[in-house]
Amino acid sequence: MKELIRCKDEKIRETNSKPMYLRCDLRDFDLKDLRCKFDVILIEPPLEEYGRTRGVTNLNFWNWQEIESLAIEEIAAQRSFVFLWCGSSEGLDLGRQCLRKWGFRRCEDICWIMTNIKNPDFSKNLEPKSIFQRTKEHCLMGIKGTVRRSTDGDFIHANIDIDLIISEEPEYGSIEKPEEIFHIIEHFCLGKRRLHIFGRDFTIRPGWLTIGPGLANSNFKAEQFLANFQGPNGHLTGSTEKIEALRPKSPPPKIKNQQTTIRPVIPNRNLVQRTAPVRTSLVVRR
Repeated sequence: MKELIRCKDEKIRETNSKPMYLRCDLRDFDLKDLRCKFDVILIEPPLEEYGRTRGVTNLNFWNWQEIESLAIEEIAAQRSFVFLWCGSSEGLDLGRQCLRKWGFRRCEDICWIMTNIKNPDFSKNLEPKSIFQRTKEHCLMGIKGTVRRSTDGDFIHANIDIDLIISEEPEYGSIEKPEEIFHIIEHFCLGKRRLHIFGRDFTIRPGWLTIGPGLANSNFKAEQFLANFQGPNGHLTGSTEKIEALRPKSPPPKIKNQQTTIRPVIPNRNLVQRTAPVRTSLVVRR
C-alpha cells in the first residue's frame, strides 16, 4: 500500500493543473458561471455549529437551508462525487437531506477524530443538546450516477485509504480542516475537474478550483481552466501498469456450479428389512 500511494501521488502531481481560485459571495454567485461539470466537489460550509463549539466569531455563518439552496446539481458531472463537511450535530441528518436535493446518494461517512495532545487542558464549548463531549466531525460522501468499482476503473480506485482521519484539533477559533481529506479524494477519484467550495487562501492547491468569500484574490478564467481537460478522457488522470498491479481489486464474481448435483436416495421405510436386536452377555471372571 505504501508503494501504491507513492505511485498514485506521483501520477497526481504529473497530471495536476495549475491551481485556480475565485473570490465570490456564494449567496449571490451563480455556480453555472463556472461553465464546467465537476467530477469531485468538496464543500466546507461555515456552519453555525462552529460558533457554539469552537468559539468562531469572524465568519458569516450559513444555516442548513442556505447550504441546501446551493445549486450543486447544476455543476455535477453525470458520474461525480460530493464531499460535505457537516459537523457533529444536526448536520448529520440535514447534510443527507442536502445530498438528496442535489441528486446524490450517500455512500460513505469519513470521520475526523481530533486529538488534544498539544493542548490537553482545553475545555470545549458544549453543545446544549449533547450527551457526550463531541471530539469528532463528519464528512458525508455522496455519489451521482452509476459507478461500479468492477467496471469503472478509469474513474475510481477504491480501498486505497480508510474512512478515518486522526489529527490534532485546530486552534480555538479556527475552522481549519485536515489536509488528509484532499489526499483521500485524489487517491480515490481519477477525475481532474475538482472544485472546493468555501475554500480559503491556505487551502489553494494544484489540481483544484477553489472558490468562496474567504479568498483574498482571484485568477480564475473559464477558458483557461477548461483547456486543461481537452481531448478524449482529458478530464481523467489515467493510471499506470504498476498502479493497476498494486491497487486493490474487487473480488471476481462467483461462477455458479453448473454440474448436476447428485442427491442421496432415501429408501422407503416400508421396504427396509427389520431385524431383531442382538443381545449380548458379559462374563466377568475373577
